[in-house]
Amino acid sequence: MKIHELPTPFYIVYEDKLRHNLSVIDSVSRQAGVKIIMAFKANALWKTFDIFKEYNVACTASSLNELRLGREFLTDEIYSYCPAYTDNTIDEYLAGSTHITFNSTAQWRKFADRVKKYNATSGRHVSPGLRVNPRCSVIATDLYNPALPGSRFGAEAHELAEGVPEGIEGLHFHALCESTSHDLAKVLNAFESQFAHLLPQVKWVNMGGGHIMTRKDYDTDHLVTVLRDFRKRYPWLEIILEPGSAFTWRTGDLITSVVDIVSNDGISTAIVDVSFACHMPDTLEMPYKPAITEALGDTPVNGKPTYRLGGNSCLSGDYMGDWSFNEPLREGQRLTLEDMNHYTTVKTNMFNGIQHPDIVFCDTDGDCTYLRRFTYDDYKSRMS
Repeated sequence: MKIHELPTPFYIVYEDKLRHNLSVIDSVSRQAGVKIIMAFKANALWKTFDIFKEYNVACTASSLNELRLGREFLTDEIYSYCPAYTDNTIDEYLAGSTHITFNSTAQWRKFADRVKKYNATSGRHVSPGLRVNPRCSVIATDLYNPALPGSRFGAEAHELAEGVPEGIEGLHFHALCESTSHDLAKVLNAFESQFAHLLPQVKWVNMGGGHIMTRKDYDTDHLVTVLRDFRKRYPWLEIILEPGSAFTWRTGDLITSVVDIVSNDGISTAIVDVSFACHMPDTLEMPYKPAITEALGDTPVNGKPTYRLGGNSCLSGDYMGDWSFNEPLREGQRLTLEDMNHYTTVKTNMFNGIQHPDIVFCDTDGDCTYLRRFTYDDYKSRMS
């Protein structure tokens, strides 16, 4: 099938764009001499993982479900991080991980003996790390900023005045979100100023996610230089990056149709067969205004037909605007909401019981197949 033959709504993932991103990431990894792994929190479309396997992609998991999915469909090399492990979860994390990062010194003290016992008796070694907080804020949106004052993420430098806790083999920091290589350089400077004296005590440093290296304007040459320079200063360290969005940045869209036009108080709203609240929650959380392929850019144009887009849930705030078009919108017209793969598909919900969009894969020849079609049973099975 071709795209125009599919009924809306549906998410679509493009193989050629996915392979482009994987090639860019692989190139950076090779040039910089670092390991770049995928964060499941941004992408869990496991039916596409055979493509990721071709590029030897490892992953990071922040829940047992992500851990299980990774081991079943992608790799045995899994780097786990969870803000709080429990007595009921720690053993499964250890059994499924190659590396495991603890969020606090208290969590490490609680489970250090379990880790040591596992490594001594299992016949395999899980490398434990500790997350640290470099207290360097480069993210404008507080919702996505792990370095805010009072953050619950990571140990601060004063907690490690006597050195790295015994048994810890790596340090992990995460302070970026769709950030530039220059942001990374700033965070690295803060990290080194507070923690460099501890680096001779560890084997690896994980620089977390937020490295949007596949964005068109990202300076990958500068990123490679920053990473190479860091490795020269600490040549014994393995360096790990775990971006999420970079792997699936601009690799997929959400195709929707106009089902009604409502006009009140001089505002025209095109009601579509998807929901911002249910199917694009990041647009309301971040917030950000998605690009629409058929619109005249992101800014309303005087004299052109201009519309809000209204979602099909009963949440009053389920709308966004405004976009202008060359011609008035009409019922049945298709619109392409761009870049709706990373984070979008993993954050969706079924508020109002609204049907979830299908998920479609488009191969390099332009042929489309369904990865998943959702039914009433998907909604029913989530309820008691």
